[in-house]
Amino acid sequence: MYYHFRNIFLPLCSSLKMNNKNLWQQVLEELKISVSRAIFQTLFSGTSLVSLKNNVATIGCPSSYIQSLIETRYYSLLKDILDRKTKSSNSLLFIVSALYREEKKDLGPLFEKEEVVPSASAAGLGLDFTFENFCVSSVNQLPYAAATAVARNPGSAYNPLFLWGGVGVGKTHLMQAIGHEILKNNPEKKVIYCMGEEFTNGIINAIRSKTTDVFKRKYRSAQVLLLDDVQFIAGKTTVQEEFFHTFNAIMQEGGQVVLVSDRPPEEISKLEERLRSRFEGGLIIDIPPPDFELRSAILLTKARQKGIDLPMDVAQIVASNIESTRKLEGFLVRLKSESETKKIPISSELAQSLLGKAIENGERKKIKKPKEIIEMVANHFNLKVSDLKGPRRIKEFVLPRQISMYLLRTEANLPLMAIAELLGGRDHTTIMHGVEKITKLLSENEDLRVEISGIKQKLYE
Repeated sequence: MYYHFRNIFLPLCSSLKMNNKNLWQQVLEELKISVSRAIFQTLFSGTSLVSLKNNVATIGCPSSYIQSLIETRYYSLLKDILDRKTKSSNSLLFIVSALYREEKKDLGPLFEKEEVVPSASAAGLGLDFTFENFCVSSVNQLPYAAATAVARNPGSAYNPLFLWGGVGVGKTHLMQAIGHEILKNNPEKKVIYCMGEEFTNGIINAIRSKTTDVFKRKYRSAQVLLLDDVQFIAGKTTVQEEFFHTFNAIMQEGGQVVLVSDRPPEEISKLEERLRSRFEGGLIIDIPPPDFELRSAILLTKARQKGIDLPMDVAQIVASNIESTRKLEGFLVRLKSESETKKIPISSELAQSLLGKAIENGERKKIKKPKEIIEMVANHFNLKVSDLKGPRRIKEFVLPRQISMYLLRTEANLPLMAIAELLGGRDHTTIMHGVEKITKLLSENEDLRVEISGIKQKLYE
């Protein structure tokens, strides 16, 4: 009787588990569109739909920290997607997967043990962000070499390691790859990956709930701390104070700190000097945008991960037309979708036709050279270039000069030091002040917004 019941019930459990798995995969696929890739990999890649009964969805999370973040920030978004997929109104219950596994051990032989969640997920690491999936060329060889050196000898090689660069250059990938490699070699290491915003919110919640001691123990006991978007903590006195002590505690115990930012330490406005000094005490490396060869390699790697048969000539055509790595991946998804919809193979002709639409939609924009930008601003205000580069601080020169600083920084993505050199060898803090001044004015002055919008339209060839 028992074995007869078991033979009927086990396939039923397996079927329900498979349905939940497929449903959750559909939810995650839609979620990818709504959140950034870093957020998705960090918070959602290790989650699962444990059960869905009586319109109550039990969602498993790899750690209590990730559970808290998802529940407080993404409850409504997840519920909306799940409701649409199931065509019913659901309540969400979040649990830590490890606790769920412990509960199931006592349920008897009818239930199988779930696969153990890897320590990488518990550390907050995205599963795809490994060295094996990171494309290397002459452009990013130095940051890659530094990252692998840190992964081999955490706490001794380049400590702290500070990686910075623009959007989509691989900063987060490289940082998390360090964590993966360390855990692969030393599974017992306590590795924590978090973003500056998460660190900030964690402190706020700890103060509110009177659990600051728990927060301090968690981070100060880390043997490897990977902090993404470190610029986010700048200007927040309490957060910087706590991170200063966290940083010191980890370093004193021989731990490793890796920091990622969109700018170097000297350009992070409102960063406390003592933190700036510590950040500059290690190795600071700029990750430049990928060149054509690297973009081609990235495309081919992404295609392989997604199970897309992408010919080399197609990858090269796309890479030569789209420079942003984020847009490369988006275009790859469009290419696959178009191929499946029309039931035709991915070819250079298909890529060219889609690229035509992409270029029309402004995906391929080439900005003018920095010197030309300065000339355009000068011409717009009927000034000479020498007026913008010169030392005179009369009103007629100051605003156009600051607009030049703003455009060179936000549109051309030039470092502050490079802008300072272009505009007569000024101090980089002057450039920082000019950029901040225009940013503030844009939120208040409609005439200035119209003025700068008109200049921007002329910046792209």
